[in-house]
Amino acid sequence: MILARVVGKATSTHKHPSLRGQRIIICQPIHYDGSPWGVPWLAVDPHGANLHQQVIISTDGSETRKYVNDEKTPLRNMIVALVDEEVGEK
Repeated sequence: MILARVVGKATSTHKHPSLRGQRIIICQPIHYDGSPWGVPWLAVDPHGANLHQQVIISTDGSETRKYVNDEKTPLRNMIVALVDEEVGEK
């Protein structure tokens, strides 16, 4: 599980059939103090996360494959939770 912040939405004119109709968002992994680490990731978003919202990403590709109902989907990351209170907020 990865803590991340939504930084954008991915759009494309052509995509893998398993991702048609799926909302794909761009997430920046963050430390618990809110500072970024690494490079942004793509993730399927079944929860409707908002821009700049903190989320929890599962990197368990099997759950993503089940969700999109395709064993050959190229995307393995999926938003599994929306963070109600900003981590590091006082």
